[in-house]
Amino acid sequence: MRIPRIFTAQPLAVGSSIQLEEGAARHLSSALRMSAGQSIILFNGRGGEYSAELTEVKKGKVRVAVNDFADRDLESPLKIHLAIGISRGERMDWIVQKATELGVTEITPLFTERCEVKLSGERLEKKTRHWQQIAISACEQSQRNTVPVINPATAIDQYLVGAENGLKLVLHHRTERRLAEMTNNHNNIVLLVGPEGGLSDREIDNAIKYYFAALALGPRILRTETAPLAAISILQSLWGDMG
Repeated sequence: MRIPRIFTAQPLAVGSSIQLEEGAARHLSSALRMSAGQSIILFNGRGGEYSAELTEVKKGKVRVAVNDFADRDLESPLKIHLAIGISRGERMDWIVQKATELGVTEITPLFTERCEVKLSGERLEKKTRHWQQIAISACEQSQRNTVPVINPATAIDQYLVGAENGLKLVLHHRTERRLAEMTNNHNNIVLLVGPEGGLSDREIDNAIKYYFAALALGPRILRTETAPLAAISILQSLWGDMG
């Protein structure tokens, strides 16, 4: 069995002993049926990873001894911030998971004109925590040691006003401009994608007003869960660490 990789929010130091969070403990003890003496790898998103040994395993309670540190870094030199309209059902979960595997550093869920998801208050906070956990699980699987930040959901117009600098791109199937025609002098990419039905003409015009370049990926119209992943893959191939 491959050595499990587990995220913890706790500080990690060689020689320390910690009790893992309930979810991780339940996964190791109940799902994987691990026992004392077995090895795992820990990371906390602050760089590198630690080998550790299970010292106590009970139902819902696991303690580990933190052993060696490895300064292992699989992050792309290209920082990609995905700003995407919130989709229905499991589509958003899929996007967060796969975008994390492909190396994005930040995700901002957006409320747009064609967004059919209605979330606010406690339900929105719960959903944001859910997406963050999906990103954590994707890092555990893909061996990333840096967890993408899932920002609080915001209205697209509010987001555009404060969008960071870098190469800013908005996917727009009614343009003919492709990535191969662009030059990039930035390490930061901001990728704006709409929900089902895409962004409205007004939203696209507003994005262009805030220095987003309209971008098409090809002659076919891609679904909202396909378009960002295709774009991220191309970006990583052109200017990142995939190829």
